[in-house]
Amino acid sequence: MNTFKKKLVFRIVLTVLGGIGGFLYWKYVGCASGTCPIQSKWYFSTLYGLVIAYLISGLFIPSKKKNKVNENNVEK
Repeated sequence: MNTFKKKLVFRIVLTVLGGIGGFLYWKYVGCASGTCPIQSKWYFSTLYGLVIAYLISGLFIPSKKKNKVNENNVEK
């Protein structure tokens, strides 16, 4: 499996776990009065969990950094 596929699978798995977490949060914590905008409906809470997990998953994927060597500072 190449690096791109590993990153994609990692991101998908983390996003799905976030959606499950959002749903479980709605189910067990939720909002009894129905006035909470995110927690009142199961699909809002699940979608919020998906989005937050997707954004957080980007923090764990290292970006490509090119090593630029300044030719003037190279020891000879």
